[in-house]
Amino acid sequence: MELQHLWDCIRAHDAYLRSPFFPVLFSLTVYLGFCFPFVLLDLLSPKVALLRKYRIQQKSQVSWSMMWSCLAQSLYNHVVYIFPLTVLHWYWRPVSYPTQAPGLFRLLWDILACLLLFDFQYFVWHLLHHKVPWLYKTFHKVHHKYTSTFALTAEYSGAWETLSLGFFAAVNPLLLGCHPMTEMLFFVLNIWLSVEDHSGYDFPWSTHRLVPFGLYGGAPHHDLHHLKFRSNYAPYFTHWDILFGTLHSD
Repeated sequence: MELQHLWDCIRAHDAYLRSPFFPVLFSLTVYLGFCFPFVLLDLLSPKVALLRKYRIQQKSQVSWSMMWSCLAQSLYNHVVYIFPLTVLHWYWRPVSYPTQAPGLFRLLWDILACLLLFDFQYFVWHLLHHKVPWLYKTFHKVHHKYTSTFALTAEYSGAWETLSLGFFAAVNPLLLGCHPMTEMLFFVLNIWLSVEDHSGYDFPWSTHRLVPFGLYGGAPHHDLHHLKFRSNYAPYFTHWDILFGTLHSD
């Protein structure tokens, strides 16, 4: 009943949901909303030892110019690339929202399935873009400008990387036949995990500490990838890096 009530509240804003502006505004608002607390931490941590001790690379500092550079790149990608594509998608495939909400078990199962599929796709894409020099230099190198991660580096990338990874995230719920509510929640979770991965902080409540048996890499896993480039290619879970021998902890 709770999911149905939530879905009814979402559907009450049908005019906004069907707007061609909704996907890009939704994506950008969620992304910046998740980045904002970490931006505050980045500004405060050089002055507050209690916060600084949770920085993975404690000697690194995040400047205003670094933040503005990442923010400008993200806004540019959303306006120039993502928005026109979402308008075309809106025109060719009108949105349809069912009246019934998904069941809780189905919702959770589908979100996990989308996440695992995206994790695999990203791993393959990422591994190729590191192992093939032309792909790295042409498309992925820009994302590695900063060897010490901070939240706004999550979407600091060129057009090809932004669109290809965005395509994976967008197409997976369609491939798996997910409910629109599941699709929205998957997008929110995927953006949060990406921001947390790039945050540069390792807190006691971080996701990798909540998932048992080392199944999830989290921020330390991805920060090390940005520092050394040659390991930890999966964005979230660790099983693909374990299988391919690319999982490193130092």
